[in-house]
Amino acid sequence: MRVLHKMFRSTKSWDKLFNDATDFATSLDPEKLISISHSADSADGVVTVWYWGDPEHSPKCDYNLTGNKSGRCPECGTTV
Repeated sequence: MRVLHKMFRSTKSWDKLFNDATDFATSLDPEKLISISHSADSADGVVTVWYWGDPEHSPKCDYNLTGNKSGRCPECGTTV
């Protein structure tokens, strides 16, 4: 297992960024969540969710995603 991250970036709304990051973070096993960070550069906002995981497995259900090109876990529906 190693530290992974998922980044949410937008020039539109901090509310949308935090909502998207929160939706992803709450889909994780709580024991895998490390932290949520944010930063801004001019109008560009970034929210990053840091978590423990295996890059070839779903962060929620641990389904093996090797070869998955859809961007969604077929087992639990989590966006990956």
